[in-house]
Amino acid sequence: MPVALITSEIEQLVRSGAPVAIGVSGGKDSQAAALATFRKLDQLGHAGPRILVHADLGVVEWDDSLPLCEELARHLGVELLVVRRKAGGLMERWESRWASSILRYATLSTVTLVPCWSTPLLRFCTSELKTKVILPELKRRFPRQVVINVTGIRRAESASRSRATVASPEADGRVWNWRPIVDWSEAEVFADIACAGLRAHPAYTDFGMSRVSCRFCIMSSLPDLRAAAAQPEARELLLRMVDLEIASTFAFQGAHWLGDVAAQHLGPATLSRIATAKEKARRRAAAESRITKPMLYVKGWPTRMLTDEEADILASVRREVCQFVGIAPAFVDRDSIHHRYTELLAAKAARGGVASSETDFHHAAL
Repeated sequence: MPVALITSEIEQLVRSGAPVAIGVSGGKDSQAAALATFRKLDQLGHAGPRILVHADLGVVEWDDSLPLCEELARHLGVELLVVRRKAGGLMERWESRWASSILRYATLSTVTLVPCWSTPLLRFCTSELKTKVILPELKRRFPRQVVINVTGIRRAESASRSRATVASPEADGRVWNWRPIVDWSEAEVFADIACAGLRAHPAYTDFGMSRVSCRFCIMSSLPDLRAAAAQPEARELLLRMVDLEIASTFAFQGAHWLGDVAAQHLGPATLSRIATAKEKARRRAAAESRITKPMLYVKGWPTRMLTDEEADILASVRREVCQFVGIAPAFVDRDSIHHRYTELLAAKAARGGVASSETDFHHAAL
């Protein structure tokens, strides 16, 4: 049986009785991480509090995810703390991000239209709905204590996670992140779950998926997306996500449209709307390609007034994009664009040259 990896810093905290919070999603890695962590804690004589923490992402969660976390908590004999983002789940976040994107484009607070979906490089689905919800709750629950936050990250999962360390502190030192199964193989993970007499998520055993997170994940492979779309419990969410693809003209996974992946589960009317949305997306991208590099967003945008030629380019692009996407046209001529840039530059100067959260749109999850 593989053992939990540990560092001297984590071992010292464990022996001192520091609180240990283990993040669980219902997936195999968090199950195995919890089991391995408890064995290591017992071995080291840990006498501090232990809890499991589940960040509920709302309608994007599989039906079995929370029950599996509850089963694991009963097996280990500890509390399961369930936390949620107050403003809603991940689907609501994607929808609100699109509404925000439209508003900022309409008011010329951004140069190009920004996608609604999270991406591998902008994973606000993790940062906002998990990290920013879990860590404050741990600090509130365990004031004036250093908390050990356990995650089931494994290096074999992806290229980015291949560089993961066994442990690392948060910037303020109040939380240490511990990754006890970072070097485990997938076979070792499943074997450990079976040895404990627990069931793995049915998405692995029944749906034929290789990983479990949201029903439709930005990191999912095409076979996993197809397997998810085939499940009756995912059908309502599928339709809602395809509707957002159509409204936004942005594919769920960059080049991969969820509507294409799940075409056999959609009616003729929806498929026709998807085809129209894809053509609008092509035309939007073609229009925005005319924007020159010096006109695009950089930190602290806007940095200068546009030339007349640049304002004419932006005006023509905005006229087309507003038409394709269904945004009320505004700032679609040279004079109004110059006037808007004058406002933005004046507001920036009044703040001492610091970009506002409004114009920092491209580097923020909104």
